[in-house]
Amino acid sequence: MAQDEGRENPDLDKLNENIGKIEELSARLVAAMARKKPTPTALQGPSQDLFMKAASAYMAEMMNNPAKIVEHQVGYWGKTLKHYVDAQHRLSHGDFRPPTDTTPSDGRFNNPVWETNPYFNFLKQQYMMNAEAVERAVGDLEGLDEKERKRVDYFTRQIVDMMAPTNFLATNPDALQQAIDTDGESLVRGLENLVRDMEDHNGEVIVRLADKDAFEVGKNLGTTKGSVVFRNRMLELIQYAPTTEKVHKTPLIIFPPWINKFYILDLKEKNSFIKWVVDQGYTLFVVSWVNPDQSYADVGMDDYVEDGYLTAIEEVKAITGEPKVNAVGYCIAGTTLSITLGLMKQRKNTSVKSATFFTTLTDFSDQGEVGVFLDDDFVDGIAAEAERVGVMQSLYMSRTFSYLRSNDLIYKPAIRSYMMGEAPPAFDLLFWNEDSTNLPGKMAIEYLRGLCQRNELSSKGFPICGTKVTLDQVSVPLCAIGCETDHIAAWDASYTGVQKMGSKDKTFILSESGHIAGIVNPPSKKKYGHYTNPDLTLPAQEWKETADFNEGSWWPRWEAWLKKRSGAMIPARHPGDSGHETLADAPGTYVKAVVSI
Repeated sequence: MAQDEGRENPDLDKLNENIGKIEELSARLVAAMARKKPTPTALQGPSQDLFMKAASAYMAEMMNNPAKIVEHQVGYWGKTLKHYVDAQHRLSHGDFRPPTDTTPSDGRFNNPVWETNPYFNFLKQQYMMNAEAVERAVGDLEGLDEKERKRVDYFTRQIVDMMAPTNFLATNPDALQQAIDTDGESLVRGLENLVRDMEDHNGEVIVRLADKDAFEVGKNLGTTKGSVVFRNRMLELIQYAPTTEKVHKTPLIIFPPWINKFYILDLKEKNSFIKWVVDQGYTLFVVSWVNPDQSYADVGMDDYVEDGYLTAIEEVKAITGEPKVNAVGYCIAGTTLSITLGLMKQRKNTSVKSATFFTTLTDFSDQGEVGVFLDDDFVDGIAAEAERVGVMQSLYMSRTFSYLRSNDLIYKPAIRSYMMGEAPPAFDLLFWNEDSTNLPGKMAIEYLRGLCQRNELSSKGFPICGTKVTLDQVSVPLCAIGCETDHIAAWDASYTGVQKMGSKDKTFILSESGHIAGIVNPPSKKKYGHYTNPDLTLPAQEWKETADFNEGSWWPRWEAWLKKRSGAMIPARHPGDSGHETLADAPGTYVKAVVSI
């Protein structure tokens, strides 16, 4: 009898089951929330001074130019009320077609329901009108300097984006339809996803971007064959096994950023920059930086240069028997490579034959989009937290970069996971993006204060290892790659830094796409092209306007440049064949270490 009743009332049974799950999940949610550590006030948003300045500027505008404010208000109210009246009039006459929609296209509203359903179209149009009114009011503010204006605009946009109707269950047609189609099970799965994410992050709501069980570093990521041939407190040095019978005489060493892990350059075989370089006939070494814990609190830029760069270069020379190496630095590692080269110039150390910089800022006069987080309100908070904990925790770095693309990296994944109840995708790039690292407290503050805020490398000199270095002391042949839509290291700022370097042999390549996709752009994909122009005396925008556009990846063009500076071909070198001990198989141990703070 019970079985018959179960078949007759499947929805009721399912509902009771889901209610039971909700009760269990609610208890877990409360427990996870209790584990959350308080976030320092200074790291929750900009100081109130910024908003007070914006409010004062608006009040001054209202007093000095009331006609302008009235024009804004009349335009906004006229548009939104006309839309409201039009919608009401149609509904009262049984016309369920939405009013004319002239709002701009927006990827958040791709579902056709936003255009055809009068309720959802009304919500969309009103939101877009409100967003436009806020943006216009902020954009027309006078009395703010350009930096303050950028910050007000950015944080205003964050509030506007957060309030999008797509971010709320009751006003998201995709999520509502999913709940109906699954008898509410999608909402239970979404709650399960939320609880899991909070449990995994000590009560913090950090939406998982990728299926963490789909990848394992050393199994299906970072699989290019090689060996760890040196290890110290700062790094593991990996030498990759050759795939050609002969290699260029001059070895190549890559310094990846220590903000994330090096395997961004070795995700999978088909898009691995590391494997591609080895296949071109180079003896390749790559640094895998340690993920620091509190014991690294006093590690600064001096340590990264002396025990990192200079030590790694000397080890490569000793292993290969070569007097010089070619070097690559990516992002912050490129910035530090330029500092190292300036120091080497002073010390008359000629161990680096040429240098390549990937998406590297050395002139911070234009801080790009990330500059909104580089005022004292945030940096003072970071400094206080780093002094208290000993490190700048990965949480704050990853959250900062996520908010630079909040719709793509926060709201869209949260909608998919928590409202739609979907599992995160098996996406290697997003898996890497979540596998972030801590920064030593001292180093983080030296970087933020001396480079980002005071721009010392490009001006009076950045203090390093008992001296000061400037960009004009970088004199080796160099090639720099910027990325057209880079939101972390703006390409034109990168270009300006290259202009200030002292080398007489300079090449600049501008790749399409952004900070990661513009670099990890294998030739086989034939996806993003690149710009070239030999005249580096031109201002950045003029350089681009007069540049040649080239189809396809910049990798082969750079390799042709590198080849000329890499010497004759010799029999391939193998890890361990020089008598130096191999300590572990690639990708090593540091990249896999789990660090708890």
